[in-house]
Amino acid sequence: MRFLVTGAAGQLGSTMVEHLATAAGSVIPLTRDALDITRDAEVLQAVRAARPDVIVNCSAYNHVDLAEEQTAEALNVNAFGVLALARAAREVSAILVHYSTDFVFDGEIDRPYLESDPAVPQSNYGRSKLLGEWFAADAPLHYVLRVESLFGGRPAKSSIDRILDAIRQGQPARVFTDRTVTPSYVVDVADATMKMIQSRPAPGLYHCVNSGPTTWVGVAEEAARLLSRQPKLVPV
Repeated sequence: MRFLVTGAAGQLGSTMVEHLATAAGSVIPLTRDALDITRDAEVLQAVRAARPDVIVNCSAYNHVDLAEEQTAEALNVNAFGVLALARAAREVSAILVHYSTDFVFDGEIDRPYLESDPAVPQSNYGRSKLLGEWFAADAPLHYVLRVESLFGGRPAKSSIDRILDAIRQGQPARVFTDRTVTPSYVVDVADATMKMIQSRPAPGLYHCVNSGPTTWVGVAEEAARLLSRQPKLVPV
């Protein structure tokens, strides 16, 4: 099976490339320098040249706060770039795997969200990701995996990685007390992606997180326990 991975230098993308190469064989890794998914013609040209069986889109604009000002950039990467990939996937009859986020929800319910729950994003970032989900469906064979608070892999730049750095350095770590999360370990996301491609469930939308909900305070406290450190947590 032949895979094309976009955003191959990122935290999820680099892990995906390594995992697919080990488990599945032929992988074409494309970093943003090699392929900017916001350029429709270049996307189509790259996909036509590669003729992949599966396109795994790990490209994303993930600056949640900056997206309030950089709306066009967020939309171009998270929405219209996905549309370009979906149309290219349709042309070569490839499966498209795309990753979305918990930010498509409003956080107003008191239980874990289901795929059937209505998406009501409260930010430009969340809106751009929801549009990306819709546009991914332009590829008949598509899987959209909603992940949350990715961690692990390299480069290590997630919220959990920043908390770990602060704890290791004895610095204060600002952590939310009022947000419940179920973070996604990138190695497990890559493994789930491969299993999904192999088992071929119905195309559509799936949630892909690890088990065990907690607050960000809980995450930080457990990280400190594993590091055998006394953390300086600043609840916010």
